[in-house]
Amino acid sequence: MAHLLRGLAANGSIRVVAADTTDLVAEALQRHGTSLTAGAALGRTLTGALLLSHVLLENQRDRVTLRLDGGGPLGGVIADAGLDGSVRGYVRQPLTELPPRHDGKLDVGGAVGRDGEIEVIRSHAPYGDPYASSVRLHSGEIAEDLSGFLYASEQIPSAVLLGVAFEPGREARVRAAGGVVLQALPGAESGVLTLLEANVRAFGQFTERLAATSLLQAMEELTWGLELEVLTRDALPLAFRCRCSEDKALEALAYFSPGEREQMIREEGGAEVVCHWCGEARWLEPERIRALTRPELRCPECEALWYREGVTSMVRDGERCACGRPVELPA
Repeated sequence: MAHLLRGLAANGSIRVVAADTTDLVAEALQRHGTSLTAGAALGRTLTGALLLSHVLLENQRDRVTLRLDGGGPLGGVIADAGLDGSVRGYVRQPLTELPPRHDGKLDVGGAVGRDGEIEVIRSHAPYGDPYASSVRLHSGEIAEDLSGFLYASEQIPSAVLLGVAFEPGREARVRAAGGVVLQALPGAESGVLTLLEANVRAFGQFTERLAATSLLQAMEELTWGLELEVLTRDALPLAFRCRCSEDKALEALAYFSPGEREQMIREEGGAEVVCHWCGEARWLEPERIRALTRPELRCPECEALWYREGVTSMVRDGERCACGRPVELPA
């Protein structure tokens, strides 16, 4: 079962957060039908978002969204996670496949691209506005970019290891997936950091070690000589879990004009809505679609939805619609 452990080492000067995400990554890749390269990118991003949630968040209701868009053929990869152990995510082009790198490894960096940013958004529900911060991508390999983000944005020196290992073959069958973040907290001595760096260099591929041993043993190897103290009394279960629902699928149809919705009913007998986060497909019957009767306001030029009663405004008064017309909302 996918799970997460937290700990401290070197008398509290090193923070350790590690996760075995094998099961949830396997589910995510199956849901989205990814290729090997796209699956590796998505698996690393899902794991990275879970690790970030335990580094950056404090309230159980908060969420962290991790987005990488480097201009590569993947078209971007995104994940959303929380302290409750839930995560969801997707890649825009899940069938992207590239030739292996010269060392035989999957070219995740080439698929993500390097001409763009890594962005982290912290959502403080139900209070406060989301807080976003971003830095330029370094390699597109995701783990290195997360390390760079934590140092540049949070001023915390961090080592991040992420990986997805597949069974031999051309299908994305996950053998092991997981990751760890090691952070130097205030007061960390230079000798501690030197030993930690040596441990990381000697450790090798995280997923290869995870497939051969337990998550706890992997943490102990990475903190060898630094007296690891495990803080997690019971391992936190992790799961790929979306927040989509039939009601949210119905609300998504509200963006279509009444005429377009009637056309769906006339031609298809209803409408299928697919969640981009999890790939779940829902069929909506005509009576449910026709129940979308709240007062609304649309652009008189292109019929884009500007306002719907009881729903947060899609646009603001004074902005311009996609067609260029000034938005005019009811008082």
